[in-house]
Amino acid sequence: MPLIAVSGCRKLEDYRQAVANVGADVRIVDVSMSVGDALEDVDGLLLTGGEDVAPEKYGESRHAAVADAAPGRDEFEIGLVDAARARNLPLFAICRGIQVLNVACGGTLVQDIPSQVPGAAAHRFPVPPHEPFMLAHEIWVEKDSRLADLLRDRLDQDACRVNSRHHQAVKALAPGFCVTATAPDGIVEAIEDPAMRFCLGVQWHPENFWRTGEFRPLFEAFVEAASARTRGVDTSRM
Repeated sequence: MPLIAVSGCRKLEDYRQAVANVGADVRIVDVSMSVGDALEDVDGLLLTGGEDVAPEKYGESRHAAVADAAPGRDEFEIGLVDAARARNLPLFAICRGIQVLNVACGGTLVQDIPSQVPGAAAHRFPVPPHEPFMLAHEIWVEKDSRLADLLRDRLDQDACRVNSRHHQAVKALAPGFCVTATAPDGIVEAIEDPAMRFCLGVQWHPENFWRTGEFRPLFEAFVEAASARTRGVDTSRM
């Protein structure tokens, strides 16, 4: 089975189960490890949710709403992204993860949606993550994207509903990436790097639905790309 490195966070179990449920082994990696040790012999990298990326990492002064991550987490995860991309490891980034991915690759973030994006919808719903009403708002998915292909059974026209627990988002997109989903208010909900084997970031929490399978195809495609890597298969168009 492919081995997936999963970045440590306070709520790991759903990430662990979402990956294991589609046929991969899991290695939890955190700041107690070097980047080299964390990625040794792994076949893919999953970046998880958590607190905010420090604005200093993308050259901005700090907004009062920023909540600091654990010491060293930003540096460690940015290092993971750099090393994973250098090795062309499949990379799946969720919530904070999409923000780390964008910053690591040269992008910036909206530091606080409610105060910095006039007219934005609510994006933080602090209620039990597995409840049906946590499918809080629509996203609009770009046709012909990998995301559109993976979510084809859930899309109504180009839209589907997702859960939402964030107050930051991608602002300036990292070079080479494409925005492949937005909320109706324009907030970025997914990005991809089409030049990579598999490099997808989503702003919602698909891992919360590992029991019921609403977003299982995202994890299946990620693990398949990791598995194909161990077999030397080109998955750039999978």
